[in-house]
Amino acid sequence: MKMTAASHRHGTDSAPSAVGATHGKAPAMNTPTLAQRWRGSRNLLPALLFLGLFFFAPLIGLLLRGVLEPVPGLGNYQELFANSAYARVLFNTFSVAGLVTLFSVLLGFPLAWVITLVPRGWGRWLLNIVLLSMWTSLLARTYSWLVLLQASGVINKALMAMGIIDQPLEMVHNLTGVVIGMSYIMIPFIVLPLQATMQAIDPMVLQAGAICGASPWTNFFRVFLPLCRSGLFSGALMVFVMSLGYYVTPALLGGAQNMMLPEFIVQQVQSFLNWGLASAAAALLIVITLVLFYFYLKLQPESPVGSSNAR
Repeated sequence: MKMTAASHRHGTDSAPSAVGATHGKAPAMNTPTLAQRWRGSRNLLPALLFLGLFFFAPLIGLLLRGVLEPVPGLGNYQELFANSAYARVLFNTFSVAGLVTLFSVLLGFPLAWVITLVPRGWGRWLLNIVLLSMWTSLLARTYSWLVLLQASGVINKALMAMGIIDQPLEMVHNLTGVVIGMSYIMIPFIVLPLQATMQAIDPMVLQAGAICGASPWTNFFRVFLPLCRSGLFSGALMVFVMSLGYYVTPALLGGAQNMMLPEFIVQQVQSFLNWGLASAAAALLIVITLVLFYFYLKLQPESPVGSSNAR
């Protein structure tokens, strides 16, 4: 009994010391020395050198041309905003990008929803069709729309045959053709992030909303749509930024009254050799893209609570 009591007292007395040893000061971590950090960073030197020579150096040269040619100063930027014709180009660029983003979301959202809801085999086929349209040559797709939308094209002939219109509609070399052609090209960039987000949503969340008495419309707007916000936000921003810098489709399907900023840059360089004004317009496009990307990082929604990844 004495031995037991002694051993019990010894165990209880040694327990705090063991706990103290466990929860005391943690052993010092081996922090890398300056020499080790330098040896680790040397692996990045080839990539940094490549980026510096082929990306940052031309970009800096472009920005410098905008403030140095033809005379040093901000005259190119002042002319870009003060001239009504150039201001019209800026307005066209943002209006076309906004319309293309809107129509891409309106058409891409139900398509992504259908791909998510149909059986897995059919969904895979639909997704492959979307990917195939994205992988097809951009020039070929744009010329196809040019053939379809022209006055003697299939769409006008079909509408006239059905008696809907009496004379062909003007759908090329104007804003209509640009929005139709660019929306078709941009739809996959909405569908892919949206479909991934919808696929990750837990169906039990929607069932719980229905059990709690929510109508189908309430369940859609108050439960499903907020859970799709991250994919919708990232896809819409991607489409808007890409639409700002598109050249081929607006050049073929648009007209002189609907000139966008990329066409304006090409015209200033090739036709007028005005490198200063073209560089200022290009710098403006880069700044707009960086600002939108900054707001994307700041305003990007959290991952949905009801997603399967959060379970």
